[in-house]
Amino acid sequence: MSENILKISGLKVAYGGIKAVKGIALEVNRGELVTLIGANGAGKTTTLKAITGTLPACKVEGSVSYLGQPLLDKQLSAKSFKLVQSKLAMVPEGRGVFTRMTIHENLLMGAYTRKDQAGIDADIEKWYAVFPRLKERSSQLAGTLSGGEQQMLAMARALMCHPTLLLLDEPSMGLSPIMVEKIFEVIRDVSAQGITILLVEQNARLALQAATRAYVMESGAITMSGKAADMLHDPRVQAAYLGE
Repeated sequence: MSENILKISGLKVAYGGIKAVKGIALEVNRGELVTLIGANGAGKTTTLKAITGTLPACKVEGSVSYLGQPLLDKQLSAKSFKLVQSKLAMVPEGRGVFTRMTIHENLLMGAYTRKDQAGIDADIEKWYAVFPRLKERSSQLAGTLSGGEQQMLAMARALMCHPTLLLLDEPSMGLSPIMVEKIFEVIRDVSAQGITILLVEQNARLALQAATRAYVMESGAITMSGKAADMLHDPRVQAAYLGE
């Protein structure tokens, strides 16, 4: 039996009278790469923010558990930064790099919960090897990087904490085709290393090609779920998200 890393049951999120998420259920097991696809405004990012306790003022109901521990507890959600200590990391939509820090300083921030300096240094070199552009610009302020370079940095920074669960929110958004290909190559490699991933992505084809399982979200509700490979050939998914 697979170990459950993340489990969402009956999750509802409402902003005033607007219901952004409508009672969804979703789970991610250890070692899986699970993708959540859907059109813009479907509620995907809101779902990730509910997991991490980073939503603005709104009404949240249901249950979210990570490694069997509830995350919707008021005390936990008020201290969402502590999730990193539990090895839950997120690469947010828009990257969220520390623009006035250098690339190297951003990577160090990703490892702020760690004390093993030799290991931290080794991991920085590891991600510099994966993303050579970051090494070339290591002393450059993150805010001066291109969108693709910032995405590389955001992913490397999140991976510095050795996450048990990595949440990725629209990693390909606004990137050139060549950069999108590189980002997905890294996502597949990270998954192959055994890191569990929940990927929110508008590029449904690439997401389904990379993932183990998939969920389709429409207007705040999960409308389909199953093996990602099967969804690639599902006529409904092809018509709505793959342009076929």
